[in-house]
Amino acid sequence: MKVLWISLMLLALLLAGPAFVIASGTVALGVHWSTADRSPAGLAPDPATTPEAVVQVYAARALSWRGAFGVHPWFAVKPAGASSYTVHEVIGWRVYRGMPGVVTSGRDPDGRWFGSMPDLLAELRGPAAEAAIPKIEAAVRSYPYAGEYRIWPGPNSNTFAAWVGRAVPELRLDLPSTALGKDYLGSGLIARAPSGTGWQISLFGLAGLLLAKEEGIEVNLLGMTFGVDLLDLAVKLPGIGRFGVRTAATVEPSVTPPG
Repeated sequence: MKVLWISLMLLALLLAGPAFVIASGTVALGVHWSTADRSPAGLAPDPATTPEAVVQVYAARALSWRGAFGVHPWFAVKPAGASSYTVHEVIGWRVYRGMPGVVTSGRDPDGRWFGSMPDLLAELRGPAAEAAIPKIEAAVRSYPYAGEYRIWPGPNSNTFAAWVGRAVPELRLDLPSTALGKDYLGSGLIARAPSGTGWQISLFGLAGLLLAKEEGIEVNLLGMTFGVDLLDLAVKLPGIGRFGVRTAATVEPSVTPPG
C-alpha cells in the first residue's frame, strides 16, 4: 500500500505541470493541423539584408495535447551570402508511413509550429555560424534514429536536437525541460550534455541525471525534467518549462517598414 501511495504521488507530481499548461490555455486543444497558423514569427534575420551566415535553433509547443508535455525543435541555417534558410528537423508521422524522419526543407525558419510561437534557443552569426553549418549538416546526416520515432521516451525530434547539439558544442544548446526525449541515449548510458558543457547519465530516457554549466542540474523521471539552472537563477519543471528571476535574452521580432 505504501508503494502504491508513493507511486500515485509521483505520478501526480509529474502530471501537475502539463495539467496546469492545459488549464491555463497555453496549449490550444482542438486545433486541426490543416488550418493552424504556420506564418513567420519575425525572429529570423532577413537574408536580403543579412549577408552574414546565420544559425538559429528554435522550439515551439507541439500540436494539441502533446504541447502540454513537450516541444518540437528545429535548426535553421543560412550560409554567408545565401538568399534563403535551410531547416533541419525530425517529423514523426513520416516514420509511421515508412519514410525517414529527418527532414531538410526550405520552410520559414521561424514559422509558427501549428499555431505555437517559437522560442529562439540558440544563435550564431558571422564566422562562428559559417564554421558551425558543416558540423550541423554532418550531424543531421549521421543521426542514428532516422528510421525510428516514439513520442515517449524517445527517440523523437528532441532526441535529434540533443544529438546535433552534442556534435556542435559551440551552440551551447540548453534544451528546455519541455524537450521530452532529449535525454534518450538509446543503449548508451553516459553522454555529453546537449550543450557540451557537462555530462549526463540516462537509462533509456526514463531516469537520469545531468550536470552541466549551461543546463545546471537536471533530474529525469520517466522522461520528464526537474532542474535548477544556477547560471540563470531558474528552475525547470515538467510541462511548465523554465521559471526564474532571470531568463535567457530575447530577440526582438524584425519589423518591415510600411511601403
